[in-house]
Amino acid sequence: MSKKIKPTSNGFVYSTDPNFKLEDNEDIQETLPAAQQKLRLRLETKHRAGKAATLVAGFIGTDDDLQTLGKLLKNHCGTGGSAKDGEIIIQGDQREKVLKYLLANGYKQSK
Repeated sequence: MSKKIKPTSNGFVYSTDPNFKLEDNEDIQETLPAAQQKLRLRLETKHRAGKAATLVAGFIGTDDDLQTLGKLLKNHCGTGGSAKDGEIIIQGDQREKVLKYLLANGYKQSK
């Protein structure tokens, strides 16, 4: 018996139907309130040519909310950075400023 490979929605490359839409089976993840977020701060220098970067990891929520929090943190610290894949990267060693901002805005410090 040969194994039959069943097509999935990931296998579609192109459709001639103008009304075709891929159905997302992913659940839309709601953003947890600030008090329930378990964010972790760390300083990282690896893979950054020796330059320091502050990472905020563990954000649970939508990508838009992650981008918003990242923008607020970057503005507060006065530096650049990015927010993607559930992590916020802030340029430089900004751990104290980020921690102060998060505590002032309702996020709890994990022990």
